[in-house]
Amino acid sequence: MSRVKTVVLIVLGLIWLAPVYLLVVNASKSVDGYDAKTVWKPAGFSLFANFGDAWSKAALGDTLVATTMYSVIAPVLAVLIGSAAGYAIVVLRLKRGFLWFVFIFGGTIFPLQMILMPLFSGYANSGLYDTRTGMIIVYTAISVPFSAFVMRNFFTGIARSVFEAAVVDGGGLFRIFRSIYLPMAGSALAAIFILQATFVWNDLLLGLTLSQSESVRPIMPALTGLQSTYGGASLPTVLAGGLLVSLPTVILFLAAQRFFSRGLALGQF
Repeated sequence: MSRVKTVVLIVLGLIWLAPVYLLVVNASKSVDGYDAKTVWKPAGFSLFANFGDAWSKAALGDTLVATTMYSVIAPVLAVLIGSAAGYAIVVLRLKRGFLWFVFIFGGTIFPLQMILMPLFSGYANSGLYDTRTGMIIVYTAISVPFSAFVMRNFFTGIARSVFEAAVVDGGGLFRIFRSIYLPMAGSALAAIFILQATFVWNDLLLGLTLSQSESVRPIMPALTGLQSTYGGASLPTVLAGGLLVSLPTVILFLAAQRFFSRGLALGQF
């Protein structure tokens, strides 16, 4: 039985890796050497040249700073706000806490496409359209419900006696939150940050809707310019650009894999 399971897992792994193989092989081909009939066959190695071509044609350098800012600041703010909400609902036993939780998490009920038009109108009227501040605000707001959901579940698994003992020792509510609950939830906070940072980095829809200039637009909308009518980039260049912009999230997962795995336990010590 175990041998069958191993074979099945290997087959599934190969199926999952097939698109990655196609991406790397075709992104490594030269512009002149690409042929749609031989997509499975390696032919030459022009990956770094295609990286440079995609970088210059899509002006990725202009968007990299802004995207990094969004992918760091917005998840950090969302983690802190979500943790504070979970702490207030579970630990401080906020009055009508469950209704507050439903109100916060209710922001995930409606599809993002449904709120794009009023969001665009509000941003245009308030002067937040095509600004880095506006992008950080919207990414933070979208990331808070999931953070609050996870942290509420995490704090539920911590014994009430921890809070009571801290109060007896003279700890203030904010100090207890900062010095006891946040350190205990370190792995969960890291897992939430990784997931939200990946979401922000890979966002396309909000970036296309709420930004226009190269200094504000996230990296994914900038990458789509390679395939536009005016982009005129060949398929190896487009694939190389997609591979290039996906590397930071892959590196993030590999570097923080230990914290991410612990965070999935959500309260198991």
